Order: sequence, then structure tokens, then C-alpha cells
Amino acid sequence: MNAQTLIGYGISAVIIILVIWLRTRGKERPIRNKGFGMLIPVVLLLVIFGLSISSLSHIPDHPFHLPAIWEMLCAGVLGIGLGSIMLYHTGYEKREDGLVYARRNKNFKYVLIAIIALRIILSQYFKSLDYTEFTVLTMVMAYVYICVWRIGSFIKYRQVSAH
Repeated sequence: MNAQTLIGYGISAVIIILVIWLRTRGKERPIRNKGFGMLIPVVLLLVIFGLSISSLSHIPDHPFHLPAIWEMLCAGVLGIGLGSIMLYHTGYEKREDGLVYARRNKNFKYVLIAIIALRIILSQYFKSLDYTEFTVLTMVMAYVYICVWRIGSFIKYRQVSAH
């Protein structure tokens, strides 16, 4: 295993731990700001991925080209699938104090770990792709997945808070 792979695994582990920690900590506090904080990753990732693609297009001695449209569609469909699984396991409840809280889900951490493992397995399978193509496909999948999960969670929250 090379250093780049180990760094990728390390970052994945940190993300898993951070998300699980934030989710368990967030169960004790109500959702604030009418749930708009759920949408921050959608906007933030758009900016980050835009800057990343811009830097990928300026790598010296490496021509930049986008992956084929069918590959982008496959990455989008995979993102929709992963985001839908996360959304299914995300729920909210209005408690007696009238505020909305994230509902506990015992399986959430296992679903998150399975999704990260699937992404790692797919990344190993598609290592034969050009580095920039692989990076763009990964970003498309991740962005679609985050959009489906976060926008869907926002809609679920708004439905619960309206009742």
C-alpha cells in the first residue's frame, strides 16, 4: 500500500468518527435556525469541489478532460443510491417541549461505515482510470450523495416541524 492510499484511509476514518460523534452529540440538542444548517454542506461542497476541479485543470504536463457522460451518470446514480440509504436512516421527532430533534437510529453508524467501505472498494476497483477522471467521478458521486441526503433531511425536518 502506498502513502496516498493510507492517507485516504486515515481521512475516511476521521470522517466516520467525526460524523458519528456529531450525530450522537446532536441528539441531545434541538435543531436550530429552522434547519437551514443542514444545507450548509451542499453549498460548501459546491465551492470546494469547484476549486478542486479548477486546480485539477491546471496540473503542469497533465491534460485535463472530463470523464465520459455515461461515467458521470453512473457516478450520479451511485450517489443517489447512497444518499437515499442515508436519508432512509435519518429521522426527526418533535418532543414535548415543541422542538424538533434528530431521532436516534441504532443502525446509522453501520450504514455510514458500509457506505465509506463501499466508496473505498470502488476507488480501489477504478484505480486504472486517469487520476483527474477518478477524482471528478468521486466528487460527482459525493456531491450528489450529500445533496440527496441533506436536502431530503431538510424536507423531512420541515415536515416534522410543521406538525
